Amino acid sequence: MSVHLSPPQPIRKTAILAIILISYVMIVLDISIVLTGLPKIHQQLGFSEAGLAWVQSAYTLTFGGFMLLGARAGDILGRRRMFVCGLAVFIVASLAIGASQSADWMLAWRAIQGIGAAVLAPSTLALLQTHFAEGHERTRAVSYYAAAAGASATVGVVVGGVLAEWVSWRAGFYLNLPIGIALIIATYRCIEETPRHTGKFDLLGAVTSTLGIGGLVFGFIRSAQSGWADPVTIVSLLGAVILLSLFLVIERRAAQPILPLHLFASRTRSGAYVTRVLYLGAMVGFFFFSTLYLQEVKGYGPAISGLAFIPATVLHVPFAVAVPRLIRHFSANRLMVVGIVFGIVGMAWLSQASAQSSYVTAVALPMLLIGISQGLTLSPLTSAGVAGVAQRDAGAASGAVNVAHQLGSSVGLSVLVAVAGTASAGLVGNALSVSRVHAAFDAGTVMLVLALAVVLTTIVRRVTARPDNPAGATDAA
Repeated sequence: MSVHLSPPQPIRKTAILAIILISYVMIVLDISIVLTGLPKIHQQLGFSEAGLAWVQSAYTLTFGGFMLLGARAGDILGRRRMFVCGLAVFIVASLAIGASQSADWMLAWRAIQGIGAAVLAPSTLALLQTHFAEGHERTRAVSYYAAAAGASATVGVVVGGVLAEWVSWRAGFYLNLPIGIALIIATYRCIEETPRHTGKFDLLGAVTSTLGIGGLVFGFIRSAQSGWADPVTIVSLLGAVILLSLFLVIERRAAQPILPLHLFASRTRSGAYVTRVLYLGAMVGFFFFSTLYLQEVKGYGPAISGLAFIPATVLHVPFAVAVPRLIRHFSANRLMVVGIVFGIVGMAWLSQASAQSSYVTAVALPMLLIGISQGLTLSPLTSAGVAGVAQRDAGAASGAVNVAHQLGSSVGLSVLVAVAGTASAGLVGNALSVSRVHAAFDAGTVMLVLALAVVLTTIVRRVTARPDNPAGATDAA
């Protein structure tokens, strides 16, 4: 049961939901807004081919790595306070990214921007849980939340392409300043501070998890440049395994861990986290490699490339908004399964695209399927990730959902970059670009098939809800 600070009036609830959604849109937008500008960034700042993936991974890595610490900070210091602090760091870093004159400076500030997002994002979902009662009201709010996240990812690609070609790739980051300031003012006016809880920060857990995930990402991206036999690649991956194992030991022994391991006692939540990692890995790969295909293989400019993603949005938003109504006739789990199946078909279809393929049949039509997939999948997956969570764990559970999201975005993309690099080794020119895209989409299809298998074996199962199993109702297919 959610504990309301004071029963918000409908108008105030609308304002709170708007603040939460706009802030989350801004966070997700900055993951995708650089994608269609990557060739311009590549030229202006001197990135290597494989190193270009770090424009994404530097952000998503610190985002995911510090997310649990950010969620814990919200529980201890107050979620409104951390929401505002995260916004402040985010907009300052955005200005610095826009002003960057070298690859190193851009990556450094992208990492800092990710830290700001890590503080901000858990508070968005936790504030949503706090202000919207469990049941239809929260389901509706979560559906809008998921719709905003998915739609902004696609809109970011479109806006980023238009700005990169007609203004500058830097302009998208400068837009965060007025939006961020307006959100801070609105937050103080509309959202009450949540109660503080005494506790300690699990800094050792945060450091080991961030460095461990960073080692995984670095190792996979390094393999695309230097191969799997490269000593640095091997040491990085081994070090990552050791650090992540140490993280689990620390969390098991910590009095107040940033990731309470009892969250994984629910098979539904555990399955939701794993599915989110796999699903987001495939979807971020879809945006990243579709951009490269459109610009490097088809020869489109940034603006046309961005507009080429519109089919992925056309059906995404309507389906996402319709999820609360659809759940009344079909279970959330059935919608999730159907959504992932649409994603598998769309991704497999995209993997057949070549230099001679028609945009309509090879790109636009499968993008429609992927848009439907995102619309049907993300909201039920978010709800499954916080199913049956006690109020005291709301911050940690929302942090875990977002960590899985960013882990998929960073590690998933690095895996696809490694697969693409291995498949295209020794090739040059257009053959190299086509081979990379085919391999990445094939690997993305495999990720989605694995995601479906996880959903079917951990979330979709017939159980009867029991008093000691509040998540049971969500477990039934």
